[in-house]
Amino acid sequence: MKMINKYSAKALFSLQILAFICFLAACKKNEGYNKGPISTDKTKPAVVTNIKVENLHGSANITYDLPNSDNILYVLAKYNINDKTARETKSSYYTDTVKVDGFATDKDYTVTLYTVSRANVSSDPVTVTVHPNVPYYKLVKPTINITKDFGGVNIQALNPFKKEVGMILIAMDNSTEQLEVSDQHYTNSDTINYSVRGFPAVERKFGVYVTDKFGNISDTTLVNLTPLFETELDKTKFSVYKQPSDSQIGYGWELPYLWDGKIDGYSNGWHTQPGTGKPMQCTFGIGVSAQISRIKIYERPLEYAFFHGNPKNFTWWGSNSDSPADVVLPQSAPAGTVIGDWVNLGNYRYPNPPSGLTPGFTNSADEAFVKAGVDFLVPPTAPAVKYLRLLVHDTWGRGDAAHLMEVSVYGKPQ
Repeated sequence: MKMINKYSAKALFSLQILAFICFLAACKKNEGYNKGPISTDKTKPAVVTNIKVENLHGSANITYDLPNSDNILYVLAKYNINDKTARETKSSYYTDTVKVDGFATDKDYTVTLYTVSRANVSSDPVTVTVHPNVPYYKLVKPTINITKDFGGVNIQALNPFKKEVGMILIAMDNSTEQLEVSDQHYTNSDTINYSVRGFPAVERKFGVYVTDKFGNISDTTLVNLTPLFETELDKTKFSVYKQPSDSQIGYGWELPYLWDGKIDGYSNGWHTQPGTGKPMQCTFGIGVSAQISRIKIYERPLEYAFFHGNPKNFTWWGSNSDSPADVVLPQSAPAGTVIGDWVNLGNYRYPNPPSGLTPGFTNSADEAFVKAGVDFLVPPTAPAVKYLRLLVHDTWGRGDAAHLMEVSVYGKPQ
């Protein structure tokens, strides 16, 4: 074995001491960065020059030339966006542009610019006038259309720039005799189309206004409407209408379990037989001719949430015939398509997990969402039907068997 002389040993010891000191330095508590000014130069910085404005929807880009100084840290813009709210925007010395946004309307606004040094010293103020174009939330407002729907109202609007907006529904409250906020719907979809329910079929004043993330609000679109009557159909009148094209039943989960009121995930529901392939479907009577407003489905919860045989993409078909003839329905057809005695009431996709987690790895909140049931709206233009057929195109587990715990049907009996 090679021997280490005393000089090598001494050098090794010194290296060990140096490494230990470096380790202590690395472990020293970080006291934070840039506490207080990062320069001792208290000279007031010069102002920005050569200012130019590019007006945008609800905002403006302001470009400028920075002073010739290495002591500039950022440019500060101060401005009011409406009668109540003041904003500040900073832009570092690495750029020559600061964006000011959130303006309530298209008019002149004064913006005050300061250069700020590394010693936190501000320059003299320089003012510039901007005149933003019409803000996005105000572009949405003229497109609002409020119509009566089952148990409430349907709200439609266009948001072509896909900006985040809030659609606020107000309704006359009989107790306060005032218009009160009834629903808040936030979206960045380019086409806004949703319904708010829970109102009786009596005339009421409704209104909708648009808001943005800066707290600006538009004028209100007001209407007087009478919501369409809606009730949950009596499940005791539902009946099996077994057809040759319907799926075989698996595991004893017969079709009547689909309307027995049990949604806990431990009881039986409807389940097709694995290995029998497509179509995955069932057919049943609802005991009355009714214009359907919505169908609430309860998928299998617990560890099956967003997994296994829970339907992901599916279609509801209906028939108003007394004894509709069976027909093999297509896996794809537009809503309103009529094939034999059957009409396509709507094509649907079950929502993604609210948590944003990958299906199959969901959490308890996602399971609660499934257990609460999900409404799928039927267009008010759809005809009345006596029979319903569920056609499952694919499931969350991508298998060849489908299952559901419960179905509730709402609408207006004829």
